[in-house]
Amino acid sequence: MKKSLFFIGAAFALAFPVFADAPAGGISASDIANFRNAYEKTPANKAIHNAIANNDINALAVNHANKNNFDTSFSHRVKSKGITNQRSSGRCWLFTGLNVLRAQMMRDHDLPMLELSQSYNFFWDQLEKANLFLQGIIDTSDKPMSDKTVDWLFRNPLSDGGQFTGISDIISRYGVVPAEVMVETNSSNSTSRMSNLIGLKLKEFGLELRDKAAAKAKPADLQKRKTEMLGEVYRMLVLNLGESPTEFTWTRRDSKGNVVNTKTYTPKSFYDEYLGNDLTNNYVMLMNDPSREYYKLYEIEYDRHAYDGKNWTYVNLPVEDIKEMAIASIKDSTAMYFSCDVGKFFDRERGVLDVDYLDFGSLFGTTFGMDKKQRILTHSSGSSHAMTLVAVDLDENGTPKKWMVENSWGPGANGGPVIMSDKWFDEYMFRLVVDKKYLTGKAAEVLKQKPTLLPAWDPMFADEQ
Repeated sequence: MKKSLFFIGAAFALAFPVFADAPAGGISASDIANFRNAYEKTPANKAIHNAIANNDINALAVNHANKNNFDTSFSHRVKSKGITNQRSSGRCWLFTGLNVLRAQMMRDHDLPMLELSQSYNFFWDQLEKANLFLQGIIDTSDKPMSDKTVDWLFRNPLSDGGQFTGISDIISRYGVVPAEVMVETNSSNSTSRMSNLIGLKLKEFGLELRDKAAAKAKPADLQKRKTEMLGEVYRMLVLNLGESPTEFTWTRRDSKGNVVNTKTYTPKSFYDEYLGNDLTNNYVMLMNDPSREYYKLYEIEYDRHAYDGKNWTYVNLPVEDIKEMAIASIKDSTAMYFSCDVGKFFDRERGVLDVDYLDFGSLFGTTFGMDKKQRILTHSSGSSHAMTLVAVDLDENGTPKKWMVENSWGPGANGGPVIMSDKWFDEYMFRLVVDKKYLTGKAAEVLKQKPTLLPAWDPMFADEQ
């Protein structure tokens, strides 16, 4: 009988906890009582609770009035054709870079709709990233596993995400091929399993290299073993993605479908003939990061896709300066690599990014008042996705009203492109890569500075996917 009373008492205590005096910083019984008393059990609050309990919060927060009178026309738009689809992969950076280049090819060579092979460049990206990791392990082999750089390397041996550094590092070295020359596979369309397995193997290799270095292996022996490891990674890539072509035959047609010529190319000769851009030296990444000083040049360590590539540097500027260069590029029919925090205030049904789309404050009776700087500092916002900036709508005074990006999520609202309000551009745009010829004098002066080096784990490093 006493045992039964004990369990009844324990159950009662769990259901109705009695707080002793809470230590400083804890939640006291009086705090809980005040919370309960402050909550107003009004019909309105009951209705909101019932709605939230049975529906998606985003659906309830939609500002329906904001859908009215939304104009989808644009005053200036880069000519481009076709919408690509990265499917279940984090290759938005690669799709975006190739979309920028194919728009240039179609414009400059009177080509019909053209798509470049993402699978081809992804193959070499993964091999170069594997080498970047393994060589980084060798370079830091004298440091303990607890060292922050070593820890970062083992946390990030390989990913399918990236930035414009991948476009400059990989395409400059390996060229490009049309999509039909190296087609997609299940592993390129859905990259996680392949990348995870290769990443797991790389971590194993990394530990082996550290053990050999600790045992005083000669540098030449470490390099020899690293090359053998890369051979195994190469084999895994071929099994998943297929062999990368060394040459191919391609028939060029004009925009009306007429055959112009048929030639045999290497991936590099194809790039040189139809593009020829100096991706490493002719392009500049512009950043709008109000948490750091403007008109400064920054560089992020390991922010590259190849060990012997170039850490990408960026010019940090007010958003108004970035818009000026973006408008100049669009007016000159030149698309741009653009990255942003795409998950915020996205109306997928209409293909619109607009800060007035969702009204969480009215739904919950509170405010969400952080500005862009505060969101960056608290890790509440950051660059997450890359798209191709192709259009701007200017009013009679030349002030932008809205923008358009070519996305890589396949056909959808607006045929695939995404429209963003100018206010959304201010709040959630982070990076824009422009040809140097569109730089303002003030931005060009910043490039003369010695860049401030930031660590690999800086929040701005985050890969776009």
